[in-house]
Amino acid sequence: MGDPSRRATDQRWCEKVTVSFRNTGGAAVRSGTVTLGTHIIGALGIDWATIESTEALPAPIGAGAKKDKTWTVCVDAWRVPLGMHIETRDVSVQWK
Repeated sequence: MGDPSRRATDQRWCEKVTVSFRNTGGAAVRSGTVTLGTHIIGALGIDWATIESTEALPAPIGAGAKKDKTWTVCVDAWRVPLGMHIETRDVSVQWK
């Protein structure tokens, strides 16, 4: 899996996050989950909290294949007051 690529949306509590997945094994990946860690960043750059969300892996991913997936990741609007923003930095995968 690659590092997340982020794009802003028109709401400070949401962003579009793209992750690339590559199956380097000899068999297809048929299912799994992706956990995204979204950091809430204050106006001075302080990381105030991390909110996790879980999405389905874009399966199946054939042996040797690569697949990209984009999600719109949002946190509760009240968590991101004016002057703050979010950054989805952490990605973990549970392959099945």
